[in-house]
Amino acid sequence: MRIDHQATIFDIIKRKINGIDSIGNVVGDVLSISQDAVYRRFRGETLLTIFEIEKLCKHFQISLDSLFELNKNKVLFDYQPLEVYDFSMEDYLEGIRDSLRALKKEKKPELIISINNTPLIPLINFPHLVRFKLFFWAKTHLQIPELQNELFKYQKTSERNYASGTEILRLYNAMPSKEIYDPELLKGFTREIFYYFNSHHFEDPSYALRLLDELDDFLDHLKEQATHGKKFVFGTQVPASGNSFEMYLNETLNSITSIHYKTDDYTGLYIAHNFMNFIHTTDNEYIEDSRKVLMKQLANSSIISKVNEKDRNNYFFSIKKMIESYRKRILLTLEDNEL
Repeated sequence: MRIDHQATIFDIIKRKINGIDSIGNVVGDVLSISQDAVYRRFRGETLLTIFEIEKLCKHFQISLDSLFELNKNKVLFDYQPLEVYDFSMEDYLEGIRDSLRALKKEKKPELIISINNTPLIPLINFPHLVRFKLFFWAKTHLQIPELQNELFKYQKTSERNYASGTEILRLYNAMPSKEIYDPELLKGFTREIFYYFNSHHFEDPSYALRLLDELDDFLDHLKEQATHGKKFVFGTQVPASGNSFEMYLNETLNSITSIHYKTDDYTGLYIAHNFMNFIHTTDNEYIEDSRKVLMKQLANSSIISKVNEKDRNNYFFSIKKMIESYRKRILLTLEDNEL
C-alpha cells in the first residue's frame, strides 16, 4: 500500500498546532512561503522538496525514521527533559488540560487507562493531594535544589490552578473510559505522606492527617462513580446521563500508568513512568501492541462498576483500612509529642 507521506506530515502538524493558528500561517513562517503556496502543498498539488521536509521535521520534531518506517523496531516518544523541567503546578496542570482539549476536539474520543498506584486525573478533584504528590516528587525524587530546604505547608489553591483543574475534570468526565485498578491503589501515596510526617517535612505535622482525610474522600468519590458507572465532579450530584466509567480490578499489579486514547481518526499512548515527565507516542504499531496488552488486562480483570457490589465493597474497604492504620500511627505520635 502506498503511503502519502506528505499528507502524513501535514496531518501531524495539524495535530501539533491544535487549532492555535492556521496551518497556512505556521508552515508559511517555517518555510518562508506564502499561505497559497502552503495550501497547494497541503492539497498535494505541489510536492514538498527534500529541504522543506527537513525544515518541517526539525521544527515540529517529526521523526523521519518513524515517518518512512525505516526502522520498525524503534519508537519515537515525546517528553519533557528533566534538565529543563521547571517545577510549576500551573504549567503541569495546563499541560494536561491542553492535551485533553486536543483529544476532546476529535470525534468519539475514548480512553483505556491502567492505574499504577495513583490515578492522577481523578485526583484533581482534590487539589491539595495533587500539590503534595507533585511536591514530593520534585523535592524527594528529582531533588530540585530550590525545594530542598522547603517544608510542605497548606496553601490555598490559586485561581489559575482551580480554573485548570476544573477544565481538566470537565474534559476527562466528558469522555468514556475503561480504567484498570489493582490492589496497590494509593498504598505508595499513603506511605509518602507517612514518610514526610516521620521525616518532619510538614510545616504543620497535623496536615498529614488532613491529607489522609482527603484520601478517604477521594476513595468515597471513586466508589460512588463505580457504583453508578458514571464520572462526575466531587461534590456534585450523580448525572442523570453522562459518560461511562468502567472500573476493573486487576488482582495482580499494573506495572505502569498508561493512557491509551482512540478517536475516529487518531490513536495515541501516554506512559507515566513518573509524575513529572510522562512520555507520549503516536507510533501506530507500538500503540496497537500496547492496546492488545491492555485488552488482555481487561479480559483478565473483574469489572466492579455497577456490578459485583461485594467485590467493590471489599476492595474499597481494604484500601480505607490501610489508610486508617497510618492515621492511627500518626495520631499516636502526635499524642506522644504533646506529653
